[in-house]
Amino acid sequence: MKTKILWIDLNCSYAHASLALPALHAQMMDRADVEWQVVSATVNENPGSTVEKIFRHRPDILAATAWLFNHEALLHIASRAKALLPHCQLVLGGPEFLGDNEAYLRQHPYVDAIFRGEGEESFPQWMACRTQKEAWRNVDGLCYLESPGGAYIDNGTARVARFEQLVPPEASPFFNWDKPFVQLETTRGCFNTCAFCVSGGEKPVRTLPLADIRERLENIRRHGIRDVRVLDRTFNYNATRARELLRLFRTFHPDLRFHLEIHPALLNDELKALLKEEIPAGLLHLEAGIQSLHDDVLRACRRKGDLQTSLDGLHFLCSLPHLVTHADLIAGLPHYRLSQIFDDVRTLAGYRAGEIQLESLKVLPGTAMRNQATELGICYSPLPPYEVLKTHDLSPAELQTARLLSRLLDGYYNTAAWQEVTRQLILHDSDFLPCFLDDLTQRNVIDQPLSLEHRGILLYGFCQKHYPAFVGSVTQAWIEAGLSLKKSPAERVRTKHIVPPEHWKVLKGTYKPSLRLCFLPTDDEGTQGYWYGYESEMQVAQPVFKAMSD
Repeated sequence: MKTKILWIDLNCSYAHASLALPALHAQMMDRADVEWQVVSATVNENPGSTVEKIFRHRPDILAATAWLFNHEALLHIASRAKALLPHCQLVLGGPEFLGDNEAYLRQHPYVDAIFRGEGEESFPQWMACRTQKEAWRNVDGLCYLESPGGAYIDNGTARVARFEQLVPPEASPFFNWDKPFVQLETTRGCFNTCAFCVSGGEKPVRTLPLADIRERLENIRRHGIRDVRVLDRTFNYNATRARELLRLFRTFHPDLRFHLEIHPALLNDELKALLKEEIPAGLLHLEAGIQSLHDDVLRACRRKGDLQTSLDGLHFLCSLPHLVTHADLIAGLPHYRLSQIFDDVRTLAGYRAGEIQLESLKVLPGTAMRNQATELGICYSPLPPYEVLKTHDLSPAELQTARLLSRLLDGYYNTAAWQEVTRQLILHDSDFLPCFLDDLTQRNVIDQPLSLEHRGILLYGFCQKHYPAFVGSVTQAWIEAGLSLKKSPAERVRTKHIVPPEHWKVLKGTYKPSLRLCFLPTDDEGTQGYWYGYESEMQVAQPVFKAMSD
């Protein structure tokens, strides 16, 4: 009789997919005595309907992976399913269980066991003895209670010793090829020791051979997927290997695009030359973990890499026009003050970072920062996502300001239409960000979903009042975003009775008489300014032509 395993595939949206199910199933595909089933849902769905689907399957084993943003919803589903199926074994794994799991197991007695660490080898090991609890002591990474209310058994953290020998998750029929991107590990583990990261203790670093990576990328290309998110914790921890991988990725251009996490302090001259001279536009999307631009903050986080070298590397990456480089900052790190966060955003804007991501610290289970939170003066939420609530250097009010600043950056700097004018304003005046943030907060719109148009109107009105020299730049951004020429940011635009000048300097596109023109004057006389040409009606369309009066 087959053992029926049902996997609860619970994600934030159907655009996301976890690798856990196909990664585990791939190692056990040949077992004829095991039948795998899956119930998929999102955290926003009614748990009752998901539980009913689970009950219909009558599984012997119910399994799932828990992480920050699905954990609470998962408990609602799993607890109800176990009440309906008391003889079903419920086992959980994932990053939520990298810390001490005793209290969790005692608080949630319907959970039979927890897997800590990497499960590809330990889960099949447990399957072989799942009905013989005395043998569970030999399963790496397994945490459980010997009996209800009994002794807690902790078998440490499971690490896959032969990472390169694992069957790839893409081999499993449960691998989802319908998503807009796929995830690919080319290494496992991390050389760094960042106290805030769950990968800070993942040693040693294990790698896949380049030939295997090439074969897997060929498979991804055959399935018509364009975006590959490389899950290496630090892609360039080994500069030689990073160069080999980049040259391999280049052979898949333009069919594939790669998202990489890169450490700017580890860019040697050869890697810089390769990135500058050999990588085609559109191939790479780089995420540069910088976290803070202050030495004492990074030392407290135990992050390796000299700060000045990191800044030089980040400046170099941001200077390459054919690459998109995002930079990360984390509010709530030890010694990190609100004024420094504003300063760091300004510095990154000066570097022309493609995106500035400001997140609040999550004090995650199993991290050194959680173990040292009291010593470091960090107060954090006891429930997921474990966000920091205050530190010695940030009050609760200041942390909320940092959160709202993140929303401002996402709405303006990280939005293509408003990025350049927002960058100009940030660099023009160090008071712009706090003042604009205060204005949006007072209007009670900073926490609201705002359309591209509404954001432009708010910025235009703010500049009219406080930064009149930038009103024209906001209008240009408005026009080039294809927004309505009847709204206030376009109030100076002329659309009627305009004749092209005898001479103009073409900035974009090619002029032809059939284009419909509009003119944005930049002087009081209305003779100098910018000309825009449209293929069709001008109310909501992006111009195909731009020129400046000569």
